[in-house]
Amino acid sequence: MAVTSARTLRLLSVFGVGATLTAEELAERLEVSVRTVRRDIDTLRDLGYEIEAVRGAGGGYRLGRTTRLPPVVFDEEQAVAAAVALQTVPAVLSGIRENSARALATLRQAMPARSRIRTEPFTVSAARNYWEFPAAPIDAEIVRVIGGAINRQHTVRVDCTGEDGPTTLMLEPHALVVWAARWYLVAFEPAADRWRAMRVDRLEPGMPTGRSFDRRDIPHGDPIAFVMSTHDRGDIPAEWPCHGSALLALPASVVARFAPGGATVEYATDSSCRLSLGAWSWAGLAGLLLTFDADLTDIEPAELRRALRSLRNRIDEGLRYDA
Repeated sequence: MAVTSARTLRLLSVFGVGATLTAEELAERLEVSVRTVRRDIDTLRDLGYEIEAVRGAGGGYRLGRTTRLPPVVFDEEQAVAAAVALQTVPAVLSGIRENSARALATLRQAMPARSRIRTEPFTVSAARNYWEFPAAPIDAEIVRVIGGAINRQHTVRVDCTGEDGPTTLMLEPHALVVWAARWYLVAFEPAADRWRAMRVDRLEPGMPTGRSFDRRDIPHGDPIAFVMSTHDRGDIPAEWPCHGSALLALPASVVARFAPGGATVEYATDSSCRLSLGAWSWAGLAGLLLTFDADLTDIEPAELRRALRSLRNRIDEGLRYDA
């Protein structure tokens, strides 16, 4: 009976994500037979949970929209995921450390003993890795305001800090993306009839407008792909001891996708762009440019040119030695 109850609870947690899953998919996740899954579904129905059977293509089973889950229905894997997320979120959001610690404590108190045991023995600390080029954590309140506008499908008025000074924009917010430890807003700007990928830390949202909008199809069909392929997303150079730039014989969309965090990409032609970035040394900066495997021209400053020549000489010397 205890095994059956634990399995049924896990099935309920799977349904809690809101997905529609076939009996075969559920059986694979729970590592039981399809017959057992259907029996456990009947058990949940007997307990008063509305489990809908969706017919046709893409059909399966799902939790009814009016069903209320009991507090904190977590399996052991979800418990660990929640504990890790709550401990690492202060690395990307400021002003949230105390609240995340309180949330973790509350969550652990509400967990069944078996799940709590999985989360209590360990703590997670986030440290800066210089290869990740992280940005400073941003204000959690800004994320809350913009996230609320996305959920309610309300337009948002923001003050944006750009290279030409501050501007006020009216946007239709669609998604938030965290990439290279930086927060981006994917939004449509009706006044300019264009999609924007914008650094959230350069936005100051105003009072809620209460004006609704209809969702649009995001370019590339995916907010992550859109952010990664957009070169003019408001990035600013990260603070490093050495800064330089070069004209690369690659499209801006390609370089934007693979440029390290803290770099900026400027469109030049359909087949070239200027990449500006920083690093801990001139040799490190030269090495980053070489990873693009493209022709480099108009390289600035002179220190970067000397570093590239030095790397070339070292490589030539090494090849002669190996020969």
